[in-house]
Amino acid sequence: MSNSTEFPFGAATGVGSLPGGDAREAAKTATGSFEDFPFLAELPARGPGADMIGRTAGLLVELYARVEPSGWRLGDRPGRDTRRARSWLREDLDALEEFTQGYEGPLKVQAVGPWTLAAALELRNGEAALSDPGACRDLAASLAEGLREHLAEVGRRVPGARLVLQLDEPSLVAVLRGQVRTASGYRTHRAVDRQVVEATLRDVVGVHGDGPVVVHSCAPDVPFALLRRAGAAAVSFDLSLLTERDDDAIGEAVEGGTRLFAGVVPGTDVPLSDPAGSVMGVRTLWRRLGLSPGLLAETVTITPSCGLAGASPDYARRALAHCVQAARSLADNPE
Repeated sequence: MSNSTEFPFGAATGVGSLPGGDAREAAKTATGSFEDFPFLAELPARGPGADMIGRTAGLLVELYARVEPSGWRLGDRPGRDTRRARSWLREDLDALEEFTQGYEGPLKVQAVGPWTLAAALELRNGEAALSDPGACRDLAASLAEGLREHLAEVGRRVPGARLVLQLDEPSLVAVLRGQVRTASGYRTHRAVDRQVVEATLRDVVGVHGDGPVVVHSCAPDVPFALLRRAGAAAVSFDLSLLTERDDDAIGEAVEGGTRLFAGVVPGTDVPLSDPAGSVMGVRTLWRRLGLSPGLLAETVTITPSCGLAGASPDYARRALAHCVQAARSLADNPE
């Protein structure tokens, strides 16, 4: 179990995706914008295999997926889609390695978590893997093994980095509530038992050993307590989706040493306010929770509210720079 000391003070970082298809340009942006907390950029605009699901499917061990008209489907052998996903990831890692020569400090890599993966990947019958508990177990085990190999590979390429693993779980709340639609679209898959969800997440989080794991979910009603129990060192969320109903869970998380990755900068092109204005919501939350302002920069990392794949390249660069300035404003004036 990790604590906040593994994250830099008053820091900001990206969520994962950036616009465009140029790996070197993306690596330059992701490392240049965040000198003390860079991340491995994802470029879904390149097409299937560079998207969130396809990229993570390419990491799986002894399970393979291919693109069907309905989405990604599990199959028996690696095909063109698996090869393409792996080749793009290599290209991204080559670019990251080039721009992190001599870097020492935290470096974030992202992959889709086990439950969003189970909701998105289809079995041979066209239903989501989520419909079959055995398939969910196999998928989580394959993902865990693939992540272990991926982290080792990134560690070899950037030997001075302290790796932070982010698991993207946008479908987690839908899985817990039984809101994931079946292939026909007429029904929904049964809600998965919370203890099963938690245990599976704990197994996947555990592959990073002593390293910190962040779980990212840009949906409302993020299950903070469940994620903490599953071993997440940090929870990444869209601040604009929080309500006062979340206060108790967030207060307990912070007091228990959980780091918050607060998404405060919109993911698509909008006029940006001043950086101090962007973190006003974080300060307001802090006051409501009655927490010490001095803890703010130690506990909160500032990010965009979600990935930036849908933004223009110019806005994406400005949004990342804005995150850095907003984090600095929080550190300099916590009150």
